[in-house]
Amino acid sequence: MNRLAPSSLTRWIIGILVGLFFLVPLVATLAYTFRGEDGGFTLAHWAGLGDPAKAAVYQPIWTGLGNSLILAIVTVLIVLLVLAPTMILVNLRFPRLRPVFEFVVLLPISIPAIVLVVGLTPIYLQIGRSVGTGAWTLAFAYGITVLPFAYRSIQASIDAVDMTTLAEAARSLGAGWGTVVLRVLAPNLRQGLLAASLLSIAVVLGEFTIASLLNRDVLQTALVVVQKQDGWAPAMFALMALTFSFLLLLIIGRAARGRSGKADS
Repeated sequence: MNRLAPSSLTRWIIGILVGLFFLVPLVATLAYTFRGEDGGFTLAHWAGLGDPAKAAVYQPIWTGLGNSLILAIVTVLIVLLVLAPTMILVNLRFPRLRPVFEFVVLLPISIPAIVLVVGLTPIYLQIGRSVGTGAWTLAFAYGITVLPFAYRSIQASIDAVDMTTLAEAARSLGAGWGTVVLRVLAPNLRQGLLAASLLSIAVVLGEFTIASLLNRDVLQTALVVVQKQDGWAPAMFALMALTFSFLLLLIIGRAARGRSGKADS
């Protein structure tokens, strides 16, 4: 078994190559934002973000960012309040349905976004007539898009916990199902729920096709609009969005480890 394990040198080489794969494009994008029109180094593009004269140019980005953040919150609520309880119910009460449920949940990852939009367009016509055409309504489509990523994160935590024993023990002590889910199972699935939330936020902030074809203003569609007037602004805002996602990942990871440490103690 040990002979099949990669050596320390091999792990370092793989780690460096993977790191370069992600780091080189980011460094190139950052360098581009500091490049002047004459090819020299300049801070003017970053300083221009606070220029009142360019406020009208950047306004679509701020509007799109606000809509994307609202979408992220609603999508996370869909994952936590709809997907997670359904997964718990299937694993506890209907384990035979798990293969079918897993197939349905993972199906969106194999369907192109443009195909999803074709199927969702008639539905969104009805949604527009019922609740309006606000950008937040995209959360219903994004809830489908993030299903495969959120499912895998939550299912990994479910597989690591003996939920049946925990639920039966809580029920034998008189706890209702609401208490079992919120106070017994959810704390043990915290790491998976946090990971699913982070992945949902990342997908929402980076999604373009569905929002563009359904004519909704979000961060990615706003970047395309602003790029026609300022070619550097989309690169700067994309870097800031990636930084936000990375910091959120660190915060969630630290919170999960902190909770785990308290539980172990």
